[in-house]
Amino acid sequence: MSSDPLLNDDVRSKIMSDPSAVLEDKDIMRALVAANERSAGDNVVDLRGIAMDRLEARLDRLEDTHRNVIAAAYENLAGTNQIHRAILRLMDATRFEPFLQDLRGEVCDILRVDSVRLVLESADPEGDPAIAKLSDVLSVAEAGFIQNYISMGRSAPARQVTLRQVSTDDPEIFGEKAPYIRSEACLRLDLGVGRLPGMLVFGAEDPHQFTPQQGTDLLIFFTGVFERVMRRWLD
Repeated sequence: MSSDPLLNDDVRSKIMSDPSAVLEDKDIMRALVAANERSAGDNVVDLRGIAMDRLEARLDRLEDTHRNVIAAAYENLAGTNQIHRAILRLMDATRFEPFLQDLRGEVCDILRVDSVRLVLESADPEGDPAIAKLSDVLSVAEAGFIQNYISMGRSAPARQVTLRQVSTDDPEIFGEKAPYIRSEACLRLDLGVGRLPGMLVFGAEDPHQFTPQQGTDLLIFFTGVFERVMRRWLD
């Protein structure tokens, strides 16, 4: 073996000084096991090699699972930080109009969405001309609009948070941005006893930003905080 140029004194001394380096290298170990199987011949079944292959496949699956868990944990932490920052920004406002402007500005940027709309139901949707000044973030709709919008006309009860992909040119919710919005999060708001419901809608140009398969825990928490803030302003 010492005459083999691949196993000269330097190579052999390195292997002998740190054999664990060879054992930890998957490619080298796979090549050694394959060479051993070839030397044994086709009529010999190497159960040890089969067991190693199975253990290696199981280890690969465990490593993939570990990476996925770490990635999910990091994504969840990043999402939690986003929601907390957005809530703190909402609570900074001392007047209702700046509160709404923050909603379409800083809060929209923090949550990394492309549009934010607040919809309030009213028995007289055309009754307050002041709404026109805030039409880029606030709109008033007739009673029953929110249930119909979230359920898409079906009789099923609306969930507190609905995530879905959309494709429409109807400017009723997102205005001139409607043709570019491809997914949305609809947050149904309970504004208190004796008041009609409201709805906060986040729109995104990315069709995969809001999908029904995603968890809604953070958005449900955000909805609960937003409801309480809105009740304060409405009082």
